[in-house]
Amino acid sequence: MIKLVVFDLDNVIIDGEAIDEIGKLANVEDDIAEITEKAMQGEIDFETSIKDRVQLLEGTSIEDIEKVADDLPLMAGAEKTINCLKEKDVDVAIISGSFDVVAEKVKDKLGVETVYTNSFTVEDGKLTGEVTGPLVSGSKLDVLKDHVEKAGLTLDEVVAVGDGANDISMIESAGCGIAFNAKDSVKEIADVIVEEKDLCNVLDEILNQLTTEEETETVDDEEAVEEEAADEPAEEEVVEEEAAEEEAVEEEVVEEEAADEPAEEEAKDEKTEAKKGKKDKKELPKSDFVLADTMEGVRKQKDEKEAEISKVADEREEFNKIAKEQRKIRDELNASLKENLNKAIEYRNERNEINKEVEAAKKARNDANNKIKSLEWSSGKRDKIKIENEIKKIDKIIETRVLDIKKENQLVKNANDLRKQLMEIHEDESVKTEAQELKKLSEEEHEKVITLSEKAQEAHENMLTYFRKTDDIRTAADEAHKKFIEARKNASAKHEEFKVILSDIHVINKKLGSNKPKKRKSDNKGGSGSNKNREEKERAEEIFAKFKQGGKVSTEEILLLQKYNIG
Repeated sequence: MIKLVVFDLDNVIIDGEAIDEIGKLANVEDDIAEITEKAMQGEIDFETSIKDRVQLLEGTSIEDIEKVADDLPLMAGAEKTINCLKEKDVDVAIISGSFDVVAEKVKDKLGVETVYTNSFTVEDGKLTGEVTGPLVSGSKLDVLKDHVEKAGLTLDEVVAVGDGANDISMIESAGCGIAFNAKDSVKEIADVIVEEKDLCNVLDEILNQLTTEEETETVDDEEAVEEEAADEPAEEEVVEEEAAEEEAVEEEVVEEEAADEPAEEEAKDEKTEAKKGKKDKKELPKSDFVLADTMEGVRKQKDEKEAEISKVADEREEFNKIAKEQRKIRDELNASLKENLNKAIEYRNERNEINKEVEAAKKARNDANNKIKSLEWSSGKRDKIKIENEIKKIDKIIETRVLDIKKENQLVKNANDLRKQLMEIHEDESVKTEAQELKKLSEEEHEKVITLSEKAQEAHENMLTYFRKTDDIRTAADEAHKKFIEARKNASAKHEEFKVILSDIHVINKKLGSNKPKKRKSDNKGGSGSNKNREEKERAEEIFAKFKQGGKVSTEEILLLQKYNIG
């Protein structure tokens, strides 16, 4: 049963990273954001990241930081989510590597009582660049364990919601871990992934689980009732003593009627309710049923109520059957969802690894190209090309334009001078060879880039395919869950209807039982007494016949003759 929901603060309860916003005050936001991203991705440990970032804030005014904290916006759906959880009697806590100056503002806005954060060290109203708190060197799981131990809870009763690498420990260990708009490393270990930045979606997941738990308990309770009914005796002896007879009449009447019912599982409901005795009677609603004026009318009412309760029991069982089927479908879809999600993550990881190779090949290709350019400059090839282009340009002008003789002679002279320079330039053969080898290497690396990019694209397409499948499966699972909830509600409604009718039947049975002729002890003995008297009288007549024939008669026999006035 969910009893506690723990939220991260930055990018979960508030829409933003507090320390990044504070970093703007000291003009170090870019440096801080870079460290933050590495920490969120799990590339550096949290203790190092928090100390490095706070160090950059040395000298920042705490008063200015409080103003920034006041302006940090809440995440969409935060207020509704916290209020709804409170209404459901679910405790809420915040465990964050952020800072108390920010958390205190959130506590006031949302009314969250339990918050665990770090603290800036302040002297003369300015940050010293140091940080203290339970989440500097300790993990969020350490803090969570301490909290649940003090609260008398277990981790299985906790839902943990987070987005970054430092949330992984508590998300993995909680009964349910939710990745909210999270990094890939968090999604891989979470039980539930919520992509949209709206905490109402997180609330929906939690409420679904709460509803499922309640419905599961209801099903378990009903199954326990059925098992208890199955262990009851099929018939009970009616106590003959007058003092106990009235108490047993109602149960006897119900059981006699139940004996005529079909022996299917569905027919057990009425017997179950009737056989549970006084304990169940206390749980039944008070009946305002009006009995008929005549006993014949009451018996007719009994027949009608028993037909009605049988119909309601069948309807209730049908709803229970639908609920079980939809729950099975939902659970199977959720299992399939996890498989497809794992497959999508596999392809994503494959794509990322290939992209690393692509980047390495690009770097090797670019390095080769840069070396080629450098060699061309040092070998004189660039100068040679430049001079050749100048000569071509001059020759074109002479060929295409009408020039006076003086200008034309000057251009011819310039071209000849350039040709002389060209003849003096000699390419270094060793450099030329090295350049050719580099060019070959560049082409090879470029081919790698093309081939690996195609593979990365293929993995990317496969990843998208499986992510789309997960969306479809999740939609189907949600639909099955809705049908499950609807069927359980209908079954519960029918169960309440069943109890009302059963309460009416108890009233009818009591009336029938109180008007039933009671068996008296004397009546019970009457039959056997008459038989005994008849036998004694017959024996007395035989004794008298023997006496008349001269036979001897004992004292006992004489007394028997006197009892029946014979002779």
